[in-house]
Amino acid sequence: MPIYAYKCSSCGHAEDVMQKISDAVLTTCPKCGAETFGKQLTSAGIALKGSGYYATDFKNSGAKPQSCSAEGGCCPCAGSN
Repeated sequence: MPIYAYKCSSCGHAEDVMQKISDAVLTTCPKCGAETFGKQLTSAGIALKGSGYYATDFKNSGAKPQSCSAEGGCCPCAGSN
């Protein structure tokens, strides 16, 4: 079941509400009673579970990042002394 972030534009009260997709949108603020309670636009959080996702798509390959040195030439700051 999704969790929706709501906020009242009158009093500023914010609340996360777990509700079904088919449930009606809440409009009455539980704090002040105004009809200005509405959904907020938020990013979706995801969790990849199982053996296939992490091992094949998001696992660190073990390669260490290249270290930057002024003489190594790996970044724009190289040789700018």
